[in-house]
Amino acid sequence: MRASRIIAVTVVLVTACIHSASSTMASASTNTTPAPAQGGWRSLSDPSAWRGYKADTIPSRWTFANGVLSKTRPVDDIVSKDEFGDFELELEWKIGVAGNSGVFYRGTEEYDHIYWTAPEYQLLDNIKGADNKTPLTRAAAVYGLYPAPDGHVKPIGEWNSTRIVAKGAHVEHWLNGFKMEEYELWSPDWEARVKASKFSAWPNYGRAKRGHIALQGDHNGELGFRNIRIRELP
Repeated sequence: MRASRIIAVTVVLVTACIHSASSTMASASTNTTPAPAQGGWRSLSDPSAWRGYKADTIPSRWTFANGVLSKTRPVDDIVSKDEFGDFELELEWKIGVAGNSGVFYRGTEEYDHIYWTAPEYQLLDNIKGADNKTPLTRAAAVYGLYPAPDGHVKPIGEWNSTRIVAKGAHVEHWLNGFKMEEYELWSPDWEARVKASKFSAWPNYGRAKRGHIALQGDHNGELGFRNIRIRELP
């Protein structure tokens, strides 16, 4: 092969390689949009997902910084702007000494307080919290109705992982990878427990099949939430 043809072929190959590399780099550099969440998960970690109970804005004592939604003093509860029926909710929470709070689900705003309609996943300092006298009101219990076993909540200052699954009448409470409780709404057992509790004063307690998620703020103690996400179940 003549030298001139060798030079021409070499130039063509080098040019093709450069073009291919440039195209690959351009493609990689422009693909900056993060992939959508897998499995239908939707983040609720942004304060724009929340508002005060029967209010349009979040009460000022709730703060959001470095991915953590938190409060240090008693403040009004907040509710999700959207309502959910069948869902899986995951979040992490950290509570202060003697702290007491809760996560409500399928709540409505027909009464003065969210807990008059919504079942509650209890959050508590099980060691020093005033509600630690009975398993019915300790961390991960279905507050006042179904107990949670001890031994799975982490020490004060550490993050706990919570998972709530609600599918029709079936509800599960999980804490740090352990199933703490499962129950059937509107079953004879549930009806009997509600009738024997303070919730019997509100006829629509636990009746809604769709409603707000809510975070309780009106008790003492520091409290923080992060990595809050939810997905609706078919």
